[in-house]
Formats: sequence, C-alpha cells, structure tokens
Amino acid sequence: MAGHETHYTLPRAEFDKPVKLLIVVAPYYKDIADNLVAGARAEIEAVGGSWDLVEVPGALEVPTAIAMADRQSSFDGYVALGCVIRGETTHYDTVCNDSSRAIQLMGLQGLCIGNGILTVENRPQAEVRADPAAMNKGGGAAAAALHLIALGRKWGASRKDVGFRPNAEDILLAEDKNGSRTA
Repeated sequence: MAGHETHYTLPRAEFDKPVKLLIVVAPYYKDIADNLVAGARAEIEAVGGSWDLVEVPGALEVPTAIAMADRQSSFDGYVALGCVIRGETTHYDTVCNDSSRAIQLMGLQGLCIGNGILTVENRPQAEVRADPAAMNKGGGAAAAALHLIALGRKWGASRKDVGFRPNAEDILLAEDKNGSRTA
C-alpha cells in the first residue's frame, strides 16, 4: 500500500530575496480545498514568502487563471490546488488530463508551478491527501513551486554574462592590428 512507503523529500528551498506566490484553488470540495490551501500557505510562510489567493470554479479553470496572472502580475510562482474525484462519467478523465497537461505546458514555458490538484477515486483518499497533518499535498505543491523558483533564480543569474560581448580592450586590440576599428 502506498501509504506505508517511505519517500525522500528535498530540503526546504532557501531564498536571499523574498518570494511571492499565487495560490489558485478550485474549491469545489470546500473542506478539501481549505486543507490544501492551509498546507500551501504554511510552506510558503516557512521560507519567509508571501502569497495571494484566488478561487476559480473548477480544476479546468486553474491553468487559465495562472496564465492570466502570469501575463498581468508579477508573481515568482504559482500553486495549483483542487480536487477531482472519479465519478460515473468520463468527465473525470477530461478534467484530470486537461488540467495537468495545461499546467505542464506552462511549466515547460518557464513558469514555476506546483501542481496540487488531487485526482482520486473517492473522498477518503482526497481527505488524507489534503490534510496538512497527513499527506499534505498542498504543502508539497507549494514546496515544488518554491524549488522551481530557487532553480530559476540560480540559473537565471548566470545568463546575464553568457555569450560574446567585445569589451573595450578587445576593440582597442582590433584597432591596433588593423589600423581601423573592426569590432
């Protein structure tokens, strides 16, 4: 049973400058959503970060809200939260697949998103996964976003000096050799 397995958890991300995340939650199952948000908030606050919260109607709207916020705001990262419980129709498959695919595509475009949209068979599975004192998937999603932000900051800082830029000494050497400026 998966509940008895041991999983490795990365150490908490650390930041020199403050981080601000947007938590986007679909509160269709309000009690489950509230627990997911509580876990995410606690993880963000544990690294000294700040957060805003926005609610959307359902899991399919979570990626759209993240995309809108990315275009119109200045968040460092995003936490996608919600819960989809299998029902009697294929709507479950559509919601699970399409919401996760959209989040993944935005991640591949450079957004730092922790995906905490639960996809479960029944309510008891959702309750234990959302509970901050149990599996804490909201906190895990926030931790994932924070780790991606930390990576982006680490690698983003080194990009400023990548590539060739002639400096003044190179220009002067080229002028001396050729008698004219060639750079």
